[in-house]
Amino acid sequence: MRIGIVSETWPPEINGVALTVHSLATGLAARGHRIDLVRPAPRQPGDDESGIEELHTRGVALPNYPDVRIGLPAGHRLRRRWSRQRPDVIYIATEGPLGWSAMRTARRFGIPVATGFHTRFDHYARDYGLPWIIPVVRAHLRRFHCRAASTLVPTQALATELAELGVHNARLLRRAVDTRLFHPKWRDASLRAQWGVSDTTPVILYVGRIAAEKNLDLAVRTFEALRRQIPDARYLWVGDGPERAALQAAHPDYIFAGMQRGEALARHYASADLFPFPSLSETFGNVILEAMASGLPVVGYDTGAAHEHLRDGLNGYRIVPGAPGDFIATTVDLACQPQRMREMGQAGRSDMERLSPETVIREFETLLINLTREQAHARNVFPARS
Repeated sequence: MRIGIVSETWPPEINGVALTVHSLATGLAARGHRIDLVRPAPRQPGDDESGIEELHTRGVALPNYPDVRIGLPAGHRLRRRWSRQRPDVIYIATEGPLGWSAMRTARRFGIPVATGFHTRFDHYARDYGLPWIIPVVRAHLRRFHCRAASTLVPTQALATELAELGVHNARLLRRAVDTRLFHPKWRDASLRAQWGVSDTTPVILYVGRIAAEKNLDLAVRTFEALRRQIPDARYLWVGDGPERAALQAAHPDYIFAGMQRGEALARHYASADLFPFPSLSETFGNVILEAMASGLPVVGYDTGAAHEHLRDGLNGYRIVPGAPGDFIATTVDLACQPQRMREMGQAGRSDMERLSPETVIREFETLLINLTREQAHARNVFPARS
């Protein structure tokens, strides 16, 4: 098949959407499909990838995130491209202006569309002190996803939330994790030595965008509570974002490693000891799977990936949303039990070994094939009027 994929984020950008969409695209290409990728023009040209043809459109930098670009409408270019080489099916991963123009063009051409629900922009509005805009954002998301044949979600809980918003076409496509890359084997004593810690010093890890929507205040409060119990504990931050400079100035004793990729990222995960994840704005939270695959126990709120994959008291702990005191107390208690952390980390690693990326790619492929068949059936049952 020729599969169109439209996304406003793509590697080398590091975020859950970019990495998920890239994995789906390369996985489908490896299975022999031709991928027609549409995305905003990157700042620097990257390497061509086998089986993926790219159309670069105009974009503008996202405020506070200059490395992330919003795709501008590109209806004319999409009509010209897809009239020459019509995709069999299209997956639109992002709901911005580029995604909207792709949706309109696909519907005009009668091409079946699946969308991805990756980001809770309504939650972001709350976190950035814009509660008045939440109804507008939710109406936008509802209109966009209701135009698709299917909206792909990583959890059944999110499908239920979308139904409450008025989106009733959700289909489950579970997330996977690269267990060959994220693995306890990458634990690195020399890296820990660079951090100034011994093998017995607990290292708490944060991985992700350093931004307001990630509940950073609770992350800091949790670590400071731990340090009152274990004064030599260290807090390692991997990532970047608009709050990094202020956080680093306020806490110069924290370790800020910046953006990490590939094996370097895997070493940082595996060389830490505990992964408390305080964010409440995630639709899923790929970093939870990466931490578990790396052998770290996780403490997270009972949403997204934590709800789906944490077995409370076995490979981590799920905390009821709205209970920051429980989050802090649970993290501190676990960090004070090194043997318990190791046992739970091993259990998490074992659980992640069952999540095969190849299985997810096959499920995605099957879903797209079924959409093309459903569209063909609909045309046969309800032929277009002349």
